[in-house]
Amino acid sequence: MSTEAQHAPTRRARAELPLKRTLGTTSIVFMVIAGAAPLTVVAGIVPLILLVGNGIGAPADYLFAGAILILFAVGFTTMSHHIKNGGAFYAYIQKGLGRVGGLSAAALALVTYLLLLVAVFAYFGEASSNVVQTFTGADVPWWLFTAGGLLLIAFLGHRNVEMSARVLGILLVAELAIVAIVDFAIIFSGGDNGLRADPFFPENVFSANLGTGVMFAIFGFIGFEATAAFRSEAKDPDRTIPRATYIAVSIIALFYAFSSWAAIVGLGVDKAVDAATADPVNLITDLGTRYAGAFVHDAMQVLLATSFFACVLTFHNVVSRYLFTLGRFGALPQSIAAVHPKYSSPYRASAITAAFTGVLLLVFTLPGLDPVVEIYTWLSGAATLGLIVLMAATSLAVLVFFGRQGRLGFSVWRTRVAPALALAGLLTALVLVLANFEFLIGSAWLAGVFVVVLALAIAGGAAWALTLRARRPDVYAQLTEEEDAAA
Repeated sequence: MSTEAQHAPTRRARAELPLKRTLGTTSIVFMVIAGAAPLTVVAGIVPLILLVGNGIGAPADYLFAGAILILFAVGFTTMSHHIKNGGAFYAYIQKGLGRVGGLSAAALALVTYLLLLVAVFAYFGEASSNVVQTFTGADVPWWLFTAGGLLLIAFLGHRNVEMSARVLGILLVAELAIVAIVDFAIIFSGGDNGLRADPFFPENVFSANLGTGVMFAIFGFIGFEATAAFRSEAKDPDRTIPRATYIAVSIIALFYAFSSWAAIVGLGVDKAVDAATADPVNLITDLGTRYAGAFVHDAMQVLLATSFFACVLTFHNVVSRYLFTLGRFGALPQSIAAVHPKYSSPYRASAITAAFTGVLLLVFTLPGLDPVVEIYTWLSGAATLGLIVLMAATSLAVLVFFGRQGRLGFSVWRTRVAPALALAGLLTALVLVLANFEFLIGSAWLAGVFVVVLALAIAGGAAWALTLRARRPDVYAQLTEEEDAAA
């Protein structure tokens, strides 16, 4: 036996310190909903659904998307009892589909989340620049705010995750509150022409482009699966992770459906589509001015910037946990899995995440690309495709795992029916995204480039696994070992 093989059992032990179990259900829910960026979705995606989806049927789109993801969460949380690390999609897919599938998923997840980080950082910079210009008249380049935000994210990532959770909690409460103020101001005033249920009538829900509407609605849930990435820092992961997942998806679905209905009522069910066509960018903030006053409009501008900041902080933490877990198992250098002796944070994984994000931001910033129309639009569209592929593969992994192992004491609904329905829904969403991908990205050739990038990530992950199997069989073997990284 080689010296390396003899020392394989201790490889992960060299990450001497555990991550502290400080996160309860509330903290994880705050981080996940903050990652979904509620104000950003209401202000940015709802007008888009009105414009190119099924019009005033938008509220039902969020309920449909929520139903698909609740079905996904049934299998996801059931299998979580058999996942003992914070690898999220990677861990689930590896458990069900094997090491090659697992590392393919890990590579795709890392690329997808990094694209999403860069996209949201760019929009954060632009939103912050707009706030400063509104209040001071100064025209400050967006990339300065992005750079400052990256430094702050790096600082928070270096500290204990509880600090991130507190920051996200404060920002999220303010964000939800400002949208709720506008929602209830509309309701109490009776809206444009009365409180109408027309958005839920079948002829409106199933009109025009229902599929496109649901596709955009699913985009609003991106990040909810991050609950599993915080397993190693959850107080009672077997209870906390399932509970946080269900709560997060339910709150997101109901909040989006209610807020989009209120917006349509405020605009007028007969006028909403025309209003979105005329000015989709300022649709919701102008609605705030109309029903709640100029102060709310200004507050929404500020909170839109903080919403993006909360979003990037969540995704930064998710990528860091992926790297940390892969380092734990030896798929990446063990040093990446180091835990800070004072803050109990995956500080090296966090620093690497910040560095990669910074490099990618430079790549997209130096050519002078527009932060919203080009960087955000292109990369968020590509990330949507990557995450739907990951969720579909996870549902398949759940079905394969319980098909091979038996139901392990769980019901047929949790191990067979719900995951199968989720897989069907996600594959339908995947077809819709691919069919509309050129529209999402804005260019046929760019859409092709991003499809190739995502495909190369999957292929690269498979090659990574096969290389480990050939050259470091001890590491390859231990990839499937059970470990709760904080134990």
